[in-house]
Amino acid sequence: MTDSIEEGHEETHRGGFGEFAGEATGLIDRSFREQIVLVGVQFPGSSGDQIDANLDELAQLVDTAGADPVSRVVQKREAPDPATFVGKGKASEIQEESDQADADTVVFDDELSPAQQFNLEKILKRSALDRTAVILDIFAQNATTLEGKAQVELAQLKYRLPRLRGRGNQLSQQGGGIGTRGPGETQLEVDRRRIQRRLAKLEKDLTGLRRTRKNQRKSRRRSRFHTVAIVGYTNAGKSTLLNRLTGAGVMVEDRLFATLDATTRRLQLPGGETVLMTDTVGFIQKLPTDLVEAFKSTLEEVGEADLLLHVVDGAGSDPEAQMEAVRLVLREIGAGDVPELVAFNKSDMADGEELHHMLERHEGSLAFSARTGNGVDELLASVGSRLRSLTEVVQLRIPWSRGDVVAAAHREGEVLLEQHEEDGTLLSVRLDDISRELLSEFIANSTSGETS
Repeated sequence: MTDSIEEGHEETHRGGFGEFAGEATGLIDRSFREQIVLVGVQFPGSSGDQIDANLDELAQLVDTAGADPVSRVVQKREAPDPATFVGKGKASEIQEESDQADADTVVFDDELSPAQQFNLEKILKRSALDRTAVILDIFAQNATTLEGKAQVELAQLKYRLPRLRGRGNQLSQQGGGIGTRGPGETQLEVDRRRIQRRLAKLEKDLTGLRRTRKNQRKSRRRSRFHTVAIVGYTNAGKSTLLNRLTGAGVMVEDRLFATLDATTRRLQLPGGETVLMTDTVGFIQKLPTDLVEAFKSTLEEVGEADLLLHVVDGAGSDPEAQMEAVRLVLREIGAGDVPELVAFNKSDMADGEELHHMLERHEGSLAFSARTGNGVDELLASVGSRLRSLTEVVQLRIPWSRGDVVAAAHREGEVLLEQHEEDGTLLSVRLDDISRELLSEFIANSTSGETS
């Protein structure tokens, strides 16, 4: 699927985590598990506990990507150093720590600029990566559909393109010196053109796939079924929930980003309503902007849903921070105003007192366990109630001669009451905007939400 992009006289280090030679869809040499030093920087406004939690999550990301964290370094700074992010002195300390740990690669929890990455690799004498590169690599491993693979590759190449100049002194435009100016620059420009051509093709392919997905959404809207998008932090249990509810057969693993491709299944709620429920890619703190943009067509499913079922890991180390990270991405994709039902998963493993406090803090939320099924019936009932609150109950007066309209009302909405009167049929029915417009000439009066 990808073009092999040669990088000329690349300066190589032991290990492949972060080496960009070869296929664009992988950053890790998985022939062995690399040894990784993790680096976190505490800036004003953040606490030591937050940094520790971030590095714990980074360690989990690295492990998911196929490498082993062997050491971690934390620094306090007022602001990032423009040249090396951590400062030259600290970079030298990290280099010594890496030597002692026999590490192959250093991974920073914050995003590095191409110049910072290049300067760090010269000091560290090994690959320097950031959280973005690790997340991109995990996405590359887990993408299965043509659309998913194209989305990941697009994000990887956008990340990779500005970093070409730093991969070895002979490729750098700033390398200078006799014997380095001509061939190196020529190869660099060739690589850039090949990546840009590949980017153009991927964007064209994804435009076609987005058009197809848009048509699918139009078709689902014509069905008049409500749509529910399951959103949440990665590994919160979204796919496990969808499988329990619909038997969707979505792959479930106890690892980050096991699900990348949206899966939609039909589900009948306890009240009899049929809804379309979609499992979506999990979110995470510091989710790369290019990745959000690449998955735009998939994430549009979220923005057009009638209700967001926000699944939270109730047994996680910091559920509140994870919820805020999810809501930040929702705002970025224009889904911040979609109605939300918060549901705390893993109630069977969560601390009971803390779970109780979270339920009190988030009015209308509930707890359940997708693994055991406990609380799932209450969850479905709440989904139905929230969806009904988004509709409008109208009274229809239909003449006896218009039996076709009575049939249409049953077909278009949920009939709550049917009475036969002298001059015709009186119906109390829940209708969406389109159906209300269709039957508008027969509407006697209307009330919102649960009122009938």
